[in-house]
Amino acid sequence: MTAASPTDFAIALNDLIASIPARSAEFEAMRRIPDDVIAQMRSAGIFKMFVPEEHNGLELDLPEIIDAVRRLSCADASVGWTTMIGAGSALFATMLPREAFQSIYGVDENAIIAGSTQLLGVIEQRGGVWHGKGRWPFASGCHHATWMLGFCRLVTEGDEAGPHKVRVVVLPADRWTILDTWHVPGLKGSGSDDIVLNTPLDPEIDIFDIEGTQPWQKGPLYAGVPHMIALLHAAVSLGIAQGALNDLLAIAASGRRQQRAAAPMRDTEAFQRDLGKVHADIRAAEAVLQNQTQSHWQHAQNQTLATDALLVEGSQSAIWVVNQCRRAVDELFALGGSAVMYDSSPLQRRLRDIHMAAQHNLMQPRHFVKSGKLLVETFESAGVH
Repeated sequence: MTAASPTDFAIALNDLIASIPARSAEFEAMRRIPDDVIAQMRSAGIFKMFVPEEHNGLELDLPEIIDAVRRLSCADASVGWTTMIGAGSALFATMLPREAFQSIYGVDENAIIAGSTQLLGVIEQRGGVWHGKGRWPFASGCHHATWMLGFCRLVTEGDEAGPHKVRVVVLPADRWTILDTWHVPGLKGSGSDDIVLNTPLDPEIDIFDIEGTQPWQKGPLYAGVPHMIALLHAAVSLGIAQGALNDLLAIAASGRRQQRAAAPMRDTEAFQRDLGKVHADIRAAEAVLQNQTQSHWQHAQNQTLATDALLVEGSQSAIWVVNQCRRAVDELFALGGSAVMYDSSPLQRRLRDIHMAAQHNLMQPRHFVKSGKLLVETFESAGVH
C-alpha cells in the first residue's frame, strides 16, 4: 500500500512491522537493508514523515513520528536506525536554503539523504576552480540514499591561515564513493559505511552555509531541528529495549528451565522479581520519552521550542532514556542465561544493537554537563539561597 494519508500510513506501517522480524538475520548478513524492504518502506511513507505536505509529504505530528520509529526499532533495530536517518534527513534538509530543498524533495518526496556532520572534508578554491574532498564514517543508509552530504572546512585562495569556515556539500549519491567498512558487532543492517568525496564543485548549487540560517519552512514540525533529532535516538533505544523484553518473555513462555533449576524460569520468584524490576525501568524510560516528546511538541505548536534551554532539556532526557535502555537490555540478557548466547538469539542481537546505538556521540553521558551547568546558572540567577 502506498501511504497517501495518515490512515493509509498507519495501515502500511503495521504491514511493514509484521514483515520485518523474520528477515533480521538477512539484514545482518547483508550489512544493509535489502532493496525490496527499502521499497516497502518508501511505499509505506516512512521517509515522508518529516517531509512538508506542500512537497507531497505526510508532515506527521512529532509524537506520531517518535512512536513509528520506536515500533520499527522494536521490530528490528537496523530498520529503526535506517528510519531515523532516512526520515530525519528531510528534517535536517529544512536547514538548507529553500531552493536546495526543492531540488531534492521537489523531484522525489521519498528522497533519502545520507552523510555525516563530522568536519572531515575540505573545500578548496584555487584559480576560480572549486574542489571538494574528504572521507566520512558512519554514513548510515548510504547504499539506498539518493543524495549525500558532508561537513567541510572551506579554504579559499589567499585565506589559508584564516579561521575555518564550515560549509556543507550536498550532492547526488552517484557523485560519492562508498567504502566497505561497516564490520561491527551491532546495528549491522544499517549499512553505515564510509563515504568518500573527490570531485569538482559548483559553489552556487553544491555548497551551503547553514550557520545562523533562519528556518523558512512553516509549521511546528520544523520549529527546532536539533531538539527533535535527540528524541529520535531515544525512540530507537526504547524500541530495542521493548523488543528485548518481548524476546525474554517468549523464552520464559516456552517453559525453559535453566540447568539445575528447581522450576521453569517463568515460575521462579527470583526471575519474576528481576523481570518486574527491568520492566519498571523500561516503563520509566517510555514515560520520560513520552513526556519530553509531548513537551517539545507543545512548545513547537506555541512557537517557543527554539531555545538553548529546551535543547539541553531534550538532550538530557534522550541521553537518560538511551542509557536506561542499555542497562535494561544488559539485565534482560543476563536473565536469559545460556539460551541467549548464540548468534541465532534475537536477544543477543538486541544486546549488540543497543550498545552500538548508545555509542553515538549525541547520546554520551558526558553531555549531562550541559544540563548541570544550566541548572546551576538558573538557580543562581533566580537568587534563591
